[in-house]
Amino acid sequence: MKTLRSLLTGSAALLLATTLSGCLFTTRKLPVPRAPQTVQTVSADQLVARMNDRWDAMRTLNATVEIQASVLKSKEGIAKDYTTFRGHILMRKPGMLRVLGQVPVLGMTMFDMASDGNTFSLYIPSRKKVVQGNNTLKKKSIHQVENLRPGTFFDAMMVRGLDPDDLYSVTADTDTMVDASKKHLLLIPEYMLSVMRRKPGSNELSPVRVVVFHRDDLMPYKQDLYDADGNLETEVTYGRYADYGGGLYPSVVTIRRPMEEYQVVLHVEKVVENMDLSEDQFHIKVPDGTEVQKLE
Repeated sequence: MKTLRSLLTGSAALLLATTLSGCLFTTRKLPVPRAPQTVQTVSADQLVARMNDRWDAMRTLNATVEIQASVLKSKEGIAKDYTTFRGHILMRKPGMLRVLGQVPVLGMTMFDMASDGNTFSLYIPSRKKVVQGNNTLKKKSIHQVENLRPGTFFDAMMVRGLDPDDLYSVTADTDTMVDASKKHLLLIPEYMLSVMRRKPGSNELSPVRVVVFHRDDLMPYKQDLYDADGNLETEVTYGRYADYGGGLYPSVVTIRRPMEEYQVVLHVEKVVENMDLSEDQFHIKVPDGTEVQKLE
């Protein structure tokens, strides 16, 4: 017994000595994150002023895009991707919108959606049917397409400025992303602008949206929008900004509706800002004999 105890004591001492001497570990190289060459610093007020100026400068928007829609069944782990089609989007402040989808190659109209800011019409020629309703969704349908509202496109295509009653705060953070093509880790310094409103008769604040700006160019790259109950309603991400001959605009706009489990990706081909758009361009001429469905 004494010999065994001595042996164990000696082994423990040997293990401790080996550990302290560094013989039980190896050193490996980790990728070193790369920071952008320029990191800008602005105050919260300056950041909001930049966003408001950008919003105020835009009166209308005319965009040509490629649209790819997906239905996401997260509980089943399934995504149904629909065929990419060509789209044209017209916007005029304060809330007028027209979205036209066309069949690739053939140029036939898949759907035509128009809104005056309060009500909308969605015309589907192949079904000889038009869906009409309020811009505000009051009752959700089990069919995702019937839950689509013009305001979702309008809020995603351009980051709105702040309303007079909006409260805000700004925090600084740093995200890390992988550059798959070059196998590099990139550090992305960010500002996160949280926009809130005070509930009537209460000191409680309800979230309106969170906008994430990259600090190399101070442009918005992500926007989360919340409903009246504080639920995350829409997630929008903005891809690399490009110059379309009149200003910078994201090359890809991804719109995700987590509660309704669908996603729309817009690959931007052309953008023209502040061209004259008449009210007639936001009105759909529905042929006689078309079925009309009213949504709540």
